Amino acid sequence: MNLDLSSLRSVIAAAEHGSFRQAATVLNLKQSALSRRIRHLEEQIGVSLFERSSGGVRLTPAGESMAHAARRLFDEIDDMVTASRLADRGEAGLLKAGFCTSVSTSKLRVLLAEHIKAFPDISLHVSERSRAQLITAIVSGDLDVVIIPGQARQHSGPSMSLWSERIVVAVSTKHPLSNSEVIDWSDLKDETFLLSQRDPGSDLRNIILKKLSSPGDGPTVETWDVSNENVLGMVEAGLHVSVHCESWTSLAYPGVRFREVRDASGPSHITFTACWEEHNKNPALARFLESLRKTHHPTLLP
Repeated sequence: MNLDLSSLRSVIAAAEHGSFRQAATVLNLKQSALSRRIRHLEEQIGVSLFERSSGGVRLTPAGESMAHAARRLFDEIDDMVTASRLADRGEAGLLKAGFCTSVSTSKLRVLLAEHIKAFPDISLHVSERSRAQLITAIVSGDLDVVIIPGQARQHSGPSMSLWSERIVVAVSTKHPLSNSEVIDWSDLKDETFLLSQRDPGSDLRNIILKKLSSPGDGPTVETWDVSNENVLGMVEAGLHVSVHCESWTSLAYPGVRFREVRDASGPSHITFTACWEEHNKNPALARFLESLRKTHHPTLLP
């Protein structure tokens, strides 16, 4: 059965005003046109919706049920239209984001919290994977956007520089360098570095090699297939030294000291980068990228 929504609106208006004449005025109709709509609806469903009298109209029990259901229907239609408009503006819908760094320690936590607060109707699905897996996922459409430490050398699509973090060295409290507020890279040339194979391990390793390598000589770097948390646990136990992004200094390791490491050019930094695919037209992605641009004032990378 195809019910005309305008007929249902006529039923609601007549019920609220108790008069076909007043309902027609509100709906900008002739009274005869409104009466025909309601009569046609009654014929369609086979029941009387109104008791008619010289004093006006009153809903029958069937009409009460119809008017109640019609109001719910129009509320749902309004919600549907609102949701569609929000989704079109990227203020509702689904955003699938991927990371390969700890949300609890980095600026990611603040970034995500701000976006969720600003757009509560967006459903955020988060995945934590390796850098290579993240890049594959955005190409396949499994993810909308990924944020990685370092530059997106493996990604051929668009990317955005977000923020930079200083590099800090982690040393045991028993290490002589733990008493220094700032450590020079040259002070670490004879140390053995312990890094996680997981991100941003490869970027940190490249920084160590760049700072300490010389012709015929280079630093000793061990990479383990463990988390950064476990690396810091080994440092706390007195095994080697390590380097991390400064956000890791928010974690409490009583036996570890984090110290800024620098050389003549100043502190070393690592940049975090957002990557996505140009053909991804998800409005929720566009809104998220807009938030990134406003919040972090990034520079688009070539």
